[in-house]
Amino acid sequence: MARRIATADRVDRAGLLELARTRTDAILLTYRRDGGPQMSPVTYGVDAEGRVVVSTYPDRAKAVNLRRDPRASLCLLGADFSDPWVQVDGTAEVLDPPDSVEPLVDYFRSISGEHPDWDEYRRAMVDQGKSLVRVTIERWGPVATGGFPARLAQG
Repeated sequence: MARRIATADRVDRAGLLELARTRTDAILLTYRRDGGPQMSPVTYGVDAEGRVVVSTYPDRAKAVNLRRDPRASLCLLGADFSDPWVQVDGTAEVLDPPDSVEPLVDYFRSISGEHPDWDEYRRAMVDQGKSLVRVTIERWGPVATGGFPARLAQG
């Protein structure tokens, strides 16, 4: 049986955003007060400006950490473990209600399409006190898949 060969394909920003818009699962990395990493599994979208957007609450570790240190990295995952993935790095901002409400509408649309009652959705976001994290992508790695290095693939 042939071994699967690992890949690492460089893409431009348009290629990155095209890939990012086809998925919604990621691991978000922020930094604790002591400088250590804090990771959160998240559902994300991509807004019209090409920023990665994540819904959260103002008191969650990711929001607290990003207010103090806006550096953020995400590992954008596929639906299956063996799907291609890519790491993106950037600077984040946290929006709280009422400033978060309309961006949360865009977040919902980017993931799920249209809501049956946008007024109800907006009220729910305010009632829940939802925040939105926006990460402006500054750099990204190759789109990668796991497997054997090519030199070992025939072994």
